Amino acid sequence: MRAYLRPISLLLVPWLAACAADPSMHHPSGRSMQTDFVQGEVRVTEHREGDDLLSAGLGLKGLAGALAPFADPLHPTAAELRRRAIQTSWKGIADLGPLGGYGSVYGGVPSIPGREYQAFARIPGAHAPHRVLAQVPDQFDQAHRCLVVTASSGSRGIYGAIALAGAWGLPRGCAVAYTDKGTGAGYFDYADDSGVALDGTRAKRGEKMLEFEPEPASADAGIAIKHVHSGDNPEADWGRHVLQAARFGLAMLDRAFPQQAPFTAQNTRIIATGLSNGGGAVLQAAGLDDEGMLAGVVVLEPNVHVEGQGRALYDYVTEAGVWLPCALTDARFATAPFARGPNGQPPPAWPLRCASLRALGLVSADNVSGQAAQAYEFLRAKGWSDAAMAVAATSTSFDLWRAIGAGYASAYLRRGVQNMPCGFHYAGMGANGAPGPANPALRAGWWADAAGVPPGNGVGLYGGSDAEEDPSLSGLRCLRALWDGTDAQAAALHVGVKATAARLPRSGLPLWVVHGADDGLLPTAFTSEPYVDWLRQQGRQPLYWKVPHAQHFDAFLPLPGFGERHVPLLPYGYLALDRLWAHLYEGGPWSDAWPTPAAQPRGASALERKALDLL
Repeated sequence: MRAYLRPISLLLVPWLAACAADPSMHHPSGRSMQTDFVQGEVRVTEHREGDDLLSAGLGLKGLAGALAPFADPLHPTAAELRRRAIQTSWKGIADLGPLGGYGSVYGGVPSIPGREYQAFARIPGAHAPHRVLAQVPDQFDQAHRCLVVTASSGSRGIYGAIALAGAWGLPRGCAVAYTDKGTGAGYFDYADDSGVALDGTRAKRGEKMLEFEPEPASADAGIAIKHVHSGDNPEADWGRHVLQAARFGLAMLDRAFPQQAPFTAQNTRIIATGLSNGGGAVLQAAGLDDEGMLAGVVVLEPNVHVEGQGRALYDYVTEAGVWLPCALTDARFATAPFARGPNGQPPPAWPLRCASLRALGLVSADNVSGQAAQAYEFLRAKGWSDAAMAVAATSTSFDLWRAIGAGYASAYLRRGVQNMPCGFHYAGMGANGAPGPANPALRAGWWADAAGVPPGNGVGLYGGSDAEEDPSLSGLRCLRALWDGTDAQAAALHVGVKATAARLPRSGLPLWVVHGADDGLLPTAFTSEPYVDWLRQQGRQPLYWKVPHAQHFDAFLPLPGFGERHVPLLPYGYLALDRLWAHLYEGGPWSDAWPTPAAQPRGASALERKALDLL
């Protein structure tokens, strides 16, 4: 179960690095390799004989089980880190629980041998590199040349879309090109001046090229996060990252199969897919694809923003952080998962938020129930549905709104580790959750285990609080003021958000948006629906499924109360990709006549295919 470099790969590495260093190098066909954006070496590894591309040898049972161990937790090997990164990416995206039906009702994790090509790449003008990765299966389908390109969901690392793009594309014989889109868990710890090298292991500044190497600072400066502190506002370039990953994938196919080269967008169909932030990145790419590289697009629950329509992520996230704790105290949410504790009462902080809102004059009722009802009506008027609010109880319980708001504000404002807005900062979590040195064992595994925006994995989010009974409200209101305010800082944040808006894709591009009707993180009313409406107003013909009873996190379905109420979204993404394949390669239809499936929650028993209403 290890990634190993065979002699041929060892010979390839310097040749690949030379190609990256000299963009004038050409394939014998005369076509440029187009890898001038690669920084340093291209790392080539082979994965077979107990290891593979899709699960690192773990298979479905291993992916669903306990985290793959490190023989030496303080010094995990590159192969161990890769295996765990793949496993945690699967666990973060798919429902692998015993009742969820993955591998029996839909999906699967076959063993796919092949090669990986991984490198750091850079967008012109960017301060920090991003990762690109091409997975090339041994059984690449030469008769139906296909490259799937994708971007990680959330702020995850390079394998953050493997459960969607890899699970669908690799078994079909497609190569898959990934980008981390300038995010990922290549955290830099100033305490020992270390970051993450290309193979995932940690190294000190100056020893190796690092995934993220911020400006020097004192040892007590804390922990720097690429998405948050690179100074690049990477979200504004997510579409460029995706198109660059597609070019990288084609170049690596040239190198994997030189006798069949060149691989181009004219002879190899490029299918773009992604979910959540990855879906938004793909839609950004569709709007920037002036060369017509993309043959078709399928996105799930995209974080997409159209200027002047819908609502930007930062707007509704900071609104949710302030208002949802009080609104969820309302009796109508008493049965929502995570909205009530074992004693049948909401978390103590939520009624306190109602009192805080009244003290600020934002609600006027004299009791908690009245205050909660007023907060609920406020959010309803702002476009939140009951279903979205009910599911959002989980994100509220996990303090996700504050984590997103603090990190994204810093990214939009291009702040460094020591001047994040509203007094926030990241540091290791010491005793009792207080700031302290990072746990060395947790730090060694950050690249594989962390989700890309703390808190988590021994990294805490600190600051943005005061000594009041509702200590987090001051930081949340400060973050909200960056949206509602009129000062220079607020204006700068709006400039950063505006840069993330999607552009219009070309006419005739097959494009399908699949979104859960109950999404409480990226509600359809703020994201997919205004985007699809805008496309139609502009003469485009996107397909759109608003899947009943699906919410944002398939990985939450094993949690108490979730699987009984909701259906997974991944099977609908796989089906949409199947139909796109049939359209591109077999002349199949591409029609909005396909009805949205009448999905039904599985209840307390195991998921059955009839609940998904898949044709």
